[in-house]
Amino acid sequence: MMVGMNEGHQVCDSPEWRQAVREDIIPWAVRDVVLGDDVLEIGPGYGATTDVFAGLLPKLTSVEIDPDLAARLRSRYEGSNVDVVLGDATQLTFGDGRFSGAVCFSMLHHVPSPELQDRLFAEAARVLQPGAPIVALDSMPSDGLRAFHEGDTYQPIDPDTLPARLGEAGFADVEVRVNEYGWTALAHRS
Repeated sequence: MMVGMNEGHQVCDSPEWRQAVREDIIPWAVRDVVLGDDVLEIGPGYGATTDVFAGLLPKLTSVEIDPDLAARLRSRYEGSNVDVVLGDATQLTFGDGRFSGAVCFSMLHHVPSPELQDRLFAEAARVLQPGAPIVALDSMPSDGLRAFHEGDTYQPIDPDTLPARLGEAGFADVEVRVNEYGWTALAHRS
């Protein structure tokens, strides 16, 4: 799967974005969800979410499809509780039921089709333990974001479709919350 990001996405490496992720975005999405001790992060990108989760979790495995970003993160987290894997989340190489939780933040709109997004959800379900949570978050579709993504992949998800799509992928108890900026979904592996 090819995933594209234009140069404008370097804002995701800014101190302002990292602060928003740490103080607003992750607390709003994760709340009091217990992710467990061996968590999968899908699509860490520049690592703003990785920085926060690395400080909260005993073990984090971050799967990144972009070779340059994966190498950068691998170097940053060498010798830590974070294992960075270059890979495609629609074709995970981990065994069934390995992880105690999964997170994917602000990256699903970079997956180029609904079919591949659904395959990503199914793969996440496959590698999660029964009952394990997934927390996903992304932005609401907008003309402004479409313009920002000119020259890269932009396939936003309508949050109203998430309960059915996550259910089809192998999740239950799907809860979707929306605010003016985005949506977050919490579900548990069936």
